[in-house]
Amino acid sequence: MVTKRKNTEFRQQQIIEAAAKLIFKYGSEHLTVKRIAAQVGISEAAIYRHFTSKKSILSFLLSHIEEVLLRDISTERAGTEPVTLDTIEKIIGNHFSAIDLRKGISFQVIAEIISLGDRKLNKQAAQAIGKYISRLKELLTDGVRDGAVRKDIDLEASATLLFALIQGLVNIWALSEGNFKLTEKYASLWQIYRDAVARR
Repeated sequence: MVTKRKNTEFRQQQIIEAAAKLIFKYGSEHLTVKRIAAQVGISEAAIYRHFTSKKSILSFLLSHIEEVLLRDISTERAGTEPVTLDTIEKIIGNHFSAIDLRKGISFQVIAEIISLGDRKLNKQAAQAIGKYISRLKELLTDGVRDGAVRKDIDLEASATLLFALIQGLVNIWALSEGNFKLTEKYASLWQIYRDAVARR
């Protein structure tokens, strides 16, 4: 039973990774179950043993992307050390390094799925982005608690601005086919953001 579950999880992972690569390469409107099957090297029937439709694949993919993005921001948060602006800079910097390794696929796939105009998928994407911004807000809230971030700051707006900085930079980087280092460009943008949120 355990082996069967592991095999199922492995196959589902293969399918959503193939879907992400195809969306990144061709756009979501050209994603088909046939193409996914060919990418994985299995039959279309085998895809339908794991997912009922292309839409269910996209929904599962969105859930996976949400999990990955939230994990990126959570990884460095363990421990009892105070949250300083250097801590936040390091967490977001590591996040950019992870985005680089994934070729920026996460944000591009979300944008492509939104472009399909499916209400249910759009709602799911909006919820994923909302959780991501909430996680950034938690990070800034810890910074306020530990005396690094201004107490008078609008935390919701600051978290949204940080999200816009991250997504905007990734979009520019992806459109330029990665012709600059994300982490280097982030360092200069972070300095401007840091000056705005730092406790005086």
